[in-house]
Amino acid sequence: MTLFDGVYPFYPQKRKAALLDINIVIVIAVFLTFTCSFLLIIPGIRGRARLYWTLRVLLSLMAGVVIVVVQFTGDWETGWVKANTSYKSFSGALVNVDIGLHVGLAGVNVTLMGNPVNQINETINYNEHFAWSFGADYDHSYSEGLERGLPNPILYVAEKFTTQSPCGVHRQYRISGHYASATLWVAFCTWLISNMLFSMPVPVYGGYMLLVTGAFMIFSLLSFSTVRNSPMCPIQFGTTALLIGYGGSFWLTLAIGLLCSVEGITVVTLHYFDLDLLKTFFDLHEDKADECQEMTEVYINPHFVNDGLSPPQPSKLNPGSI
Repeated sequence: MTLFDGVYPFYPQKRKAALLDINIVIVIAVFLTFTCSFLLIIPGIRGRARLYWTLRVLLSLMAGVVIVVVQFTGDWETGWVKANTSYKSFSGALVNVDIGLHVGLAGVNVTLMGNPVNQINETINYNEHFAWSFGADYDHSYSEGLERGLPNPILYVAEKFTTQSPCGVHRQYRISGHYASATLWVAFCTWLISNMLFSMPVPVYGGYMLLVTGAFMIFSLLSFSTVRNSPMCPIQFGTTALLIGYGGSFWLTLAIGLLCSVEGITVVTLHYFDLDLLKTFFDLHEDKADECQEMTEVYINPHFVNDGLSPPQPSKLNPGSI
């Protein structure tokens, strides 16, 4: 890299939204399609069953979309700090900026926003993504950032997560994120199975699978929480430190996991203590079973019983014919 009029060149940035990217948009669009399709057919359901169907479908779709979306979000851990810090190497100019760190299951996002945005003849508005997912080399992404001449605050934060960093948190974050992601995909599979079982005549098995779904979501949180066991190097900007805590995706996953567990416990409890209420909620009436039983009975036409099946009369023979 060479100087040009005393200023380091900045190449096109490898940007990614910290909270929203194209994968999240696709997932939300798919689930919104399912929701709109259901809303089109809901007027055809009569009585209180319409309310029960709406409640069941919307709760189920909400759980499903959360399980998939949090795989791609970048705010499992997040933190912000305001600081006066240097902007470029070999320059004593200080800038007033907001520095944000967003940790996801597949990498980290480092955000740099100027206060104001335009300072020292520069537009300070960066959001850089450094991935550690399968097939992605975090150290290579960091090296590319060095070659592109990213601002010092971004490189300083990103350097804390490299494999060569004395902090030693890269391996812990990477493994925890992989296990949390895998556990969430298992939860998504059990969520699909629970929806299929709820369409069966015995919905209690769907309740059991909802309990399994909630358990796997909690396991994913426990897996990600193991990063707290590793000491985190301080990220200092002068006298201020960048502190991170659990973000929105972590708490949203916890809420949906607890919701699935509560729903599963409710279904299992109603199965053993109030089966009639459970069948009413799932629109499983007894008359449907009676109709199925009546279909197995043999129908006999009364006309044939009275006429065709009457006992035969003995014939009268002419005595002269013997």
